[in-house]
Amino acid sequence: MPATSHTVIPLWPDGPAGSEGWDQPEEELEPHPGMLAVRNVTQPSLIVCPAEKPNGAAVIVAPGGAWHFLAIDHEGYQVAEWLAAHGIAAFILKYRLIQTGADMAKQVGAFMASVEARKAGLRAIEPLTLADGQQAVRIVRQRAAEWDVDPNRIGFIGFSAGGGVTTQVATNYTPDCRPDFAAPIYPAVFEDVVAPADAPPLFLLCAAADRMAVHANMILYRAWEAVQRPVEMHIYAHGDHGFGMYKRGLPSDTWIERFADWMKGLGMA
Repeated sequence: MPATSHTVIPLWPDGPAGSEGWDQPEEELEPHPGMLAVRNVTQPSLIVCPAEKPNGAAVIVAPGGAWHFLAIDHEGYQVAEWLAAHGIAAFILKYRLIQTGADMAKQVGAFMASVEARKAGLRAIEPLTLADGQQAVRIVRQRAAEWDVDPNRIGFIGFSAGGGVTTQVATNYTPDCRPDFAAPIYPAVFEDVVAPADAPPLFLLCAAADRMAVHANMILYRAWEAVQRPVEMHIYAHGDHGFGMYKRGLPSDTWIERFADWMKGLGMA
């Protein structure tokens, strides 16, 4: 599902604020065998995947990748394909990332291994990822009629670091960029979260062996409970971090069907 076969909408046609001077070329790569990724996103965008038979719902999809790359296939294109085939317009978000050089693996390893390095990196990148996520919701809402989307049925789903972006968007918004529902999937959330009084309904999902995501899910579940907002959580007994749309012969292979069930229960699909 190459981006070249879909409409690509720049989030900031006049250039994104906060990253002026970024000039590293965007690049596709395989950080692990069989994994397609994108790094050095300097011009954030939305890849539009219209619904085959629109039911009015839309979901913005934020792939993960430790804030250094985007796992654009199994947490991006494949998710969008499934949603579009089930009547849900999908929009893959290519948000700004920590810029990487020749040895990306070493850079990511140092980022994840050091609490101080991670805090410093997140302080620098999170204002940009939040701005990109908010702008994505604005664009889909403003142009909803183009894709047969109900502007009151726009959700946001993200994986790992993209789950962190999803959490940002679900807790920091104005009416024009508030998602109508949100789904951080095995999210990377390292600090306590305060949910707004009108926080959007939340869907949480991870595997039990993924202790980082279990901890994050508990933080988010309690934050939503504290303000009595709808929240549903699934923790699979088997599996690990980053499964996305990979098929591994486990119950988690059908996680996206649970997400669709939840959307239907909300009246969103």
